[in-house]
Amino acid sequence: MPQLEGNALLYTVTTLTCLGFFLIGFDNGLMGGLVNGPAFDNTFGIDTNSSSGTNLVAIIVAIYEIGCFIGAICTSFVGEKLGRRKSVLIGVIIMMVGALLQATAYATAHMIVARIVSGIGMGFINSTVPVIQAEFSPKATRGMYVCAQLSTLNAGIMLVYWIDYAFSTIPGGGSYTWRIPIILQCIFLVPMILIVFIIPETPRWLVAHSRDQEALDVLRRLNRHRMSDEAIVRMHNDIANTVAMEASIGAGKWSDLLRNDDIQSQRRFLIACGIQIFQQLGGINALIYYSNTLFSKSLGFDSHLSSLMSGFLNTWFFLASFIPWFLIDRLGRRPLLLSMISLMAAVMVVQTALIYQVQYQTSIAHASGIGAAAMLFIFQGAFTIGFQGECSAPSLPSLFSLTLQAIVWVYPSEILPLKLRQRGSSVSTAANWICNFIIVYITPPAIRNIGYRTYIIFAVLNAIWVPIIYVFFPETKNMALEDVDRLFGKTEDIQRRMSAYMEEKAESGRGAEMVEGVKGV
Repeated sequence: MPQLEGNALLYTVTTLTCLGFFLIGFDNGLMGGLVNGPAFDNTFGIDTNSSSGTNLVAIIVAIYEIGCFIGAICTSFVGEKLGRRKSVLIGVIIMMVGALLQATAYATAHMIVARIVSGIGMGFINSTVPVIQAEFSPKATRGMYVCAQLSTLNAGIMLVYWIDYAFSTIPGGGSYTWRIPIILQCIFLVPMILIVFIIPETPRWLVAHSRDQEALDVLRRLNRHRMSDEAIVRMHNDIANTVAMEASIGAGKWSDLLRNDDIQSQRRFLIACGIQIFQQLGGINALIYYSNTLFSKSLGFDSHLSSLMSGFLNTWFFLASFIPWFLIDRLGRRPLLLSMISLMAAVMVVQTALIYQVQYQTSIAHASGIGAAAMLFIFQGAFTIGFQGECSAPSLPSLFSLTLQAIVWVYPSEILPLKLRQRGSSVSTAANWICNFIIVYITPPAIRNIGYRTYIIFAVLNAIWVPIIYVFFPETKNMALEDVDRLFGKTEDIQRRMSAYMEEKAESGRGAEMVEGVKGV
């Protein structure tokens, strides 16, 4: 079988990672359009007008996040040894088993176990695919590929909501109206298995595991007809030097995640976890998982209109993901992130007041309901521009520059030291999923029990993130993947070695622009 080379290899890898992100979105939105449907509720005996029914919905939906948490933690222990490809393959197989179990469930316990199994598979996948993309993508256009991933994630959410809506409109539909949408995810899992068998391991993982010649061969395949062999060998040496430098200061052990060493591994690990935690506790998945519930319970829309509005909301979420492609190079990364989180906090303050009017049926309740619906659209738009919006416009790449995206799935993979990348990325992903579980689990009971006050929680949390990000999260644009250590190096020896390395690059005519970027830090 001929080996993939050049763009064919790169695009195949990108397809794999985009499918992984698509499944994140698909599964995030899957239950949101099903849990209020009569077919689903009748199968599991759910009465959404009772406290027990609301709690049951919360546990069925949220338990998936516990599975994702378990999968991410497992990956943090075994992923580095298994490698990127095997980790994804294991995750895909587990997810397929989980999908089959969910689609055949008739009892609540069966569905809960199936959700956990499916989540474990997703934990493996989404701990690993960002690492694969980060370690395969060329520096000059990495931002474009990351934007593609995030757009496919939002596309997954949009598609599954319209699938749910389509099946919900079938008159007198039986349980197949929720079983078919669940099993449809296998359509996207099967191609991932095929791709895993035709792509190689990432060059950086191979170097880190003393398989230098294999790594060089992969780099040659990836960059054939794009770079000279001399440049490819230099790239290989850059990776090998980074691995050697990190090994010389002890990077790579579990304890190093919390060690304030010469390349600030602890700070970088906390930043990686922080960005994951912030985006979840801000409330975005309360909207993604329960937009149907929010429209029906908070705003009083009927079931058909709630499903329709959920489809429109998540279509807007997908379309809004393209907006930052044209903003980021004009406004910068941190300003965009900080301004959008501030807007999210303000939206939740307004939402609190509007839902109060709806909840107590005041004279302006109808107008307030319309306004509250609009706030959901503004909130999702602000989120995708801010948290998902750290992508360069694809038409504006500069040679040897990397847009180091402050995106929840990619930032951890790129900001962490190479030898800690799999472990740190997996743990930060686990932090994402456990916070996701908290939000998804508390949202239905919160809406039922404290009503409009639910939105106060999200307003306060988003407001808290702004000063933390402003003070502790660095601007990392124009940094290549092997050059991030230079930003965090704090000792004279590390800085001297970094400077010597950068001078060597500048002398070779490859790093002049990057040298200026690092000198300005």
